[in-house]
Amino acid sequence: MKTFARYVFRQAAGALLLILTSLGGVVWIGLALRELNVVTAEGQSGWTLLAMTTLALPNLLAIIAPIALLIAAIHTLNRLNTDSELIVLTASGATVWTAAKPLILLAGIVMVCVLSVNHVAMPWSLRQLRETVMQLRTDLLTQVIQPGKFSSPEPGLTLHIRERAPNGELRGLIMDDRRSKKQSQSYLAEHGVIVKQDGTAYLAMRDGNVVRRDGTDKPAEILAFETYTVDLDNFEAKTQGAADLKPRERYFSELLSPEPGSKNFKLSPGSFRAELHERFSNPLYPLAFVMIALASAGQAQSTRQNRMQSLAFGFVAAILCRLTGLAVNNIVVINPAAVPLLYAIPLGTAAAAAFVVMRGPRKRTTTGTFEALSDAVQVQAARFWARRRRWRAAPASRR
Repeated sequence: MKTFARYVFRQAAGALLLILTSLGGVVWIGLALRELNVVTAEGQSGWTLLAMTTLALPNLLAIIAPIALLIAAIHTLNRLNTDSELIVLTASGATVWTAAKPLILLAGIVMVCVLSVNHVAMPWSLRQLRETVMQLRTDLLTQVIQPGKFSSPEPGLTLHIRERAPNGELRGLIMDDRRSKKQSQSYLAEHGVIVKQDGTAYLAMRDGNVVRRDGTDKPAEILAFETYTVDLDNFEAKTQGAADLKPRERYFSELLSPEPGSKNFKLSPGSFRAELHERFSNPLYPLAFVMIALASAGQAQSTRQNRMQSLAFGFVAAILCRLTGLAVNNIVVINPAAVPLLYAIPLGTAAAAAFVVMRGPRKRTTTGTFEALSDAVQVQAARFWARRRRWRAAPASRR
């Protein structure tokens, strides 16, 4: 790598790290504020809040990283233009690709990082977050359920126990669930215990009854049971088996071949398809954004107004490109025929931007709208002040 290429790469990489850290910090603060009730209302420690917010970051880094690269590339090229370095480089006979090569190399590094986050870091972090939330829910129920007191972990849900045994067993358990307007359920059991299995917390009850009411004039249904298990995530009866992971919590092989008993796959197979292709198409956006930055700010320019207009246009074009990709990803959930569009959008954008870069700057035959308006205002102002000076210089008798 030549000296100038190393210089551009160093400038762009430093800006990328700074912008990525800043955007990541803003996102982390937003997540922390959203989960602040974990500490204030649920009595958890600050470490729990830190773990939950940090584990949620990789899920957003795949979207933040390309945007950070776009800002870093535009900032670097604009700085080279402002310091007249691109003008000197062009005058020496070099082409725009001299500055483009280190930026494309940096885009390749970001693409590999985003691909690794999509297939490794994001599923792992979301699984850890799932376990943390499950542990939090279990600890919360353990804290709020006090013997001889009625507790409400959330509106519409009331819990009561007669006593808690030294081994953690709940005795004389009553749980009334009125969160659903269509049906309310009440559980009464002599014994109960909170069990963790396959990443999910369950409330296992023995020797009790379930009273169900559907909100109509029909009499309540009373079901007696010897053993009954309730999932603490939604307080509905759950069959035995492994936890059903969401598409974003799965690795590549699990997305490609979901287990036959997956309820999430049966309810929405399109979400698995969309997530799988999104993980491969998303890493293409860093290349597309770098090409947009080169098309908007890679040419040597000396007019600040024109340069600012090009920068704004490039930034808006990149944001529209990414939003279109996210919209198409939602369409893929419904229609698999839209899958090629997920790859066509970033690749087509990169190709169009490369064409603009190779074409070079177009010769200006007419002034732009802003320049024409500015010139007209200056002419009228000059005429006004000239008339005012002539009026003051004229004798009082001629006024």
